[in-house]
Amino acid sequence: MSQPFLPFALPDIGEDEIAEVVDTLRSGWVTTGPKARRFENDFAAFLGGDEYQCIAVNSATAGLHLALEALGIGPGDEVITTTWTFTATAEVVRYLGADVKLVDMDPATLNIDPAAIEAAIGPRTKAILPVHYGGLAADMAAIHDIARRHGLKVVEDAAHALPTTCGGALVGTLASDATVFSFYANKTMTTGEGGMLVTRDAELARRARVMRLHGMSRDAFDRFTATVPSWYYEIVAPGFKYNLTDIAAALGIHQLKRAHAFQQRREQIAALYDEALCGLPLITPPQPAAGDRHAWHLYPVRLTDDAGVTRERFIERMFEQGIGCSVHYIPLHLHPYWRERYQLDAADFPQAQHAFERIASLPIYTRMTDADVERVVAAVRAALGR
Repeated sequence: MSQPFLPFALPDIGEDEIAEVVDTLRSGWVTTGPKARRFENDFAAFLGGDEYQCIAVNSATAGLHLALEALGIGPGDEVITTTWTFTATAEVVRYLGADVKLVDMDPATLNIDPAAIEAAIGPRTKAILPVHYGGLAADMAAIHDIARRHGLKVVEDAAHALPTTCGGALVGTLASDATVFSFYANKTMTTGEGGMLVTRDAELARRARVMRLHGMSRDAFDRFTATVPSWYYEIVAPGFKYNLTDIAAALGIHQLKRAHAFQQRREQIAALYDEALCGLPLITPPQPAAGDRHAWHLYPVRLTDDAGVTRERFIERMFEQGIGCSVHYIPLHLHPYWRERYQLDAADFPQAQHAFERIASLPIYTRMTDADVERVVAAVRAALGR
């Protein structure tokens, strides 16, 4: 009998999460309410305390949009980010009528290249939007130095990066203006759909909270749970519908408690891969700096020139053996919208282009067993004809 298909990713939902969701359903409060507030407070405590303002949202895309809007990014402005990301990172800039300046990545880390950021800064540049690719922290010391010297804002796309550390500090506690995490189904913890905007800037947080729910002057939760009549509110801005439901937050409350254990298991799987794939015609993922922690959201391998197989055929062979793989990412400069709007050429992004043609992400998730890892490794060897 053939083995069941091993998917690229699966969420790890436990009985505590299920019980909390059931409790939420029975409570009668299923939209943004007490559990969303509790999740925000728990997240601040996870990061280290009350100095962190945490705003729960229905996606990391929403959080990035709110952060840039609160920073005043708009028409005529330019935001620098990497071509080596999902389109959400860049599209939020266009939501605000600003322009995106895409730059190449560092092949050693697969993260945005600080030297490319510096070279791309122009008179319209207002912010830098780095991505912690795969769960490995970008070079934030260099990026913050560039931002300080040029008077630029920094918003971190930390969709992959819980609980990543950088310079010994958790991503989310660094010197950036804002950091945004994702809790999508395949991330290192999940609420199904969801995200968290984190900032120390009280004014940025106030604006984001107003814009998160239609531009209301008062939080809907406060209005509907008040013990005295409090029906009155004012619309102070044309806001959005970006709130996280209590059903989703119920998952997040318990997933957050497991975040460090999740990371430890992902790290174990990555170490098993590192050892088992050594000597094959592959470049395994970059490691974190000494003393730092990698979230291991992804385990991307790059085929070397002597692999004897194309990336496309490699993935096909993995699927033929019942192993799900993916590609992270088709760089933005290859997508019609970004390519045509900014007249982009692959030659302008040689490192990202080179990586894209050779990269494939292997399964890595906490529900994988050691035997599952061995299956993947055996399939990789067979796909490479080794």
